[in-house]
Amino acid sequence: MTFDPFRKGDDKLNNNDVPIWEKYTLTIEEAAKYFRIGESKLRKLAEENPVPDWVMMNGNRIQIKRKQFEKMIDTVDAI
Repeated sequence: MTFDPFRKGDDKLNNNDVPIWEKYTLTIEEAAKYFRIGESKLRKLAEENPVPDWVMMNGNRIQIKRKQFEKMIDTVDAI
């Protein structure tokens, strides 16, 4: 049986299939778990920083660009 991304019920694209450390973007919830930073703090950081390169908006949802956020974290001593 071949994979058909448009077939209903085909779970090959389930979020659980892609390890969090390989995802390009993370939801606020995923980023909070991955970076061990509170969801409220992540939202506040995204709102306070003018056009941060590590944020991507998907409609009204904040997506965190994992690698760019890692680079930003490497440059700070405290969040």
